[in-house]
Amino acid sequence: MGTVGQILWLPISIKKGNLTNNSEMKLPSHTGTHVDAPGHVFDHYFDAGFDVDTLDLEVLNGPALVIDVPRDKNITAEVMESLEIPKGVRRVLFRTLNTDRGLMYKNFFDTSYVGFMEDGAKWLVENTDIKLIGIDYLSVAAFDDLIPSHLVLLKSREIILVEGLKLDDVPAGLYNVHCLPLRLPGAEGSPIRCILMK
Repeated sequence: MGTVGQILWLPISIKKGNLTNNSEMKLPSHTGTHVDAPGHVFDHYFDAGFDVDTLDLEVLNGPALVIDVPRDKNITAEVMESLEIPKGVRRVLFRTLNTDRGLMYKNFFDTSYVGFMEDGAKWLVENTDIKLIGIDYLSVAAFDDLIPSHLVLLKSREIILVEGLKLDDVPAGLYNVHCLPLRLPGAEGSPIRCILMK
């Protein structure tokens, strides 16, 4: 998946003699900070219309916990258990080695990023109340478990994945998160503006 390349053009511009500047964009729906809808990995959900426009804004906005993940491994069941996330916590943003390595600032897809292994995803689903998972790279799932982890997390349609967060200089702790995807009926993903407020 190399660099995205140019995504913004200025076909109408004052310099060309037009009255206004009007840009055009073209980009994949999973570019930069983005959200995954269930239809991303489940074709029957895609056909049923479970797109980004159906995602629950109550889940995408509200109190969220930013936590630091041990830096030497992917997010396994053992790691999830060690984090001791309290019951009742519904939104967690996982800061990993990806942030330390500045992966979100690289112009290529680095498959050595940290993410969820399938057993870590299962542990989260079975033992926590988390409905919003945020992570600091372009996939919540480790490259070696790319599809299996997504399948586990999106199967119930209750969990929303926000990928590609930039969590530099954000101390661990409790925040209010506000994530707003574009309203794109029929799309299985969308760029999303996500902000944290104390």
